[in-house]
Amino acid sequence: MKTAVLAGYGNLPLIAINNLKAMGHEVVTIAFNEEINTDLSGVSDKIYKFSVGQAKKVLDTLEKERVESVLFAGKINKSLLYSNLKFDMFSVKLLMSLKDRKDDTIMLKIVELLEERGITVLKQTDVFKDLLVEEGVLTKMKPTGQEMEDILFGFKVAKEIGRVDIGQTVVVKNKAVMAVEAIEGTDEAIKRGCKYAKNGGVIVKVSKPCQDLRFDVPTVGIDTLKNIKDNKGKILALEANKTFVVDKDECVKFANKNKIVIVGIRGEDES
Repeated sequence: MKTAVLAGYGNLPLIAINNLKAMGHEVVTIAFNEEINTDLSGVSDKIYKFSVGQAKKVLDTLEKERVESVLFAGKINKSLLYSNLKFDMFSVKLLMSLKDRKDDTIMLKIVELLEERGITVLKQTDVFKDLLVEEGVLTKMKPTGQEMEDILFGFKVAKEIGRVDIGQTVVVKNKAVMAVEAIEGTDEAIKRGCKYAKNGGVIVKVSKPCQDLRFDVPTVGIDTLKNIKDNKGKILALEANKTFVVDKDECVKFANKNKIVIVGIRGEDES
């Protein structure tokens, strides 16, 4: 099968290409100039580089390459929509046709356009299933009773903001919300929340209640841990079996060295 990786920020695109090749796929990479920070030229069978605003060129390239399926991999910062980014006319019309600009609204429209062309969008969990965080404490340090109460409180809040498609991450302390992730993304929410928490901020990241597994599955990596350390955070709580951890061994090693707790938690509605 010929598959295109639509590549954004981080190491996830590199993992995607390697995993897909191991599964027998021929891989074409579409790298978005504004976000890509990993050299993928040595692993891709073919690579193209476009701006996020060049939707028409992306679709035309997928058709030209006779791509059968695509995989979204890596972060595309939604704030680019409100930057000085130049959009082609196709992209402008696409955005104007949407009922709103929530993440799911935008992504489901893109999925629709791909499926109209006979292109299947793969589930991220099928390709990155080895990255899913397990339930339980991953680090040497464990959350205290008070911190566990903050985690459970933050989990419920994060689920609610996910329900209305605002974000997937909250920062809490003493059962008070310090920050809610919105368009700025996880890293900036952590910085803002930990500023108000002073020391010991609890970061909770979950999947949306109706998470579409084809895109936007919550993901953390070493950069997330470094951000928490730099801003004096204490806990990173992730929804078990529904959140990706990139380079888990490296993340756990870093967390142990810097006395940060990483814990996978399961929702109350799960068995």
